[in-house]
Amino acid sequence: MISRRNVVLGGIAAALAPIPATAHNTVFALDPRFEPQVVTFTGFEPGTLVVDPANHFLYLVSEPREARRYGVGVGRAGLTFKGTAMIGRKAEWPSWRPTDNMIRRNPKKYARYAGGVPGGPSNPLGARALYLYRDGRDTMYRIHGTNEPSSIGRSVSNGCIRMINDHVIDLYERVPVGTSVVVI
Repeated sequence: MISRRNVVLGGIAAALAPIPATAHNTVFALDPRFEPQVVTFTGFEPGTLVVDPANHFLYLVSEPREARRYGVGVGRAGLTFKGTAMIGRKAEWPSWRPTDNMIRRNPKKYARYAGGVPGGPSNPLGARALYLYRDGRDTMYRIHGTNEPSSIGRSVSNGCIRMINDHVIDLYERVPVGTSVVVI
């Protein structure tokens, strides 16, 4: 079971011992409603992932009337994936490259990463990534960890669904490739 804890910005709570707050990192306390918890949830088959971007939650349906709920950060308006997909691939400590659209929208910020960023604690995809596919093709949207835990509960990313690293590790272990994903 995942317990309430402080998450250190710039660190991975699951992989590192607690780090005291300094000028270079700050302690962030996650709102308890965004901690993983079992809730009543209906309308979807067990095994389905349901993302509710408006309310910043992701649900893993476990039984006909029950789901494990996680808090998420989501894409800004107009950048969010909608509809159905499936997990087509999973990766631990994934590498990252901004999409061509991200580079075009903000070359000052993203062009320097066009060659990619190797996996690790400073990588924007965090500890794990679940790649969303539709009709056998990568949608370029991900459910992934984050090195910015204060983004959970907010609409700030380039469209992906981000989670606290401990939480995405938990989800990663619970869902196989082929899992259905519905973004409402």
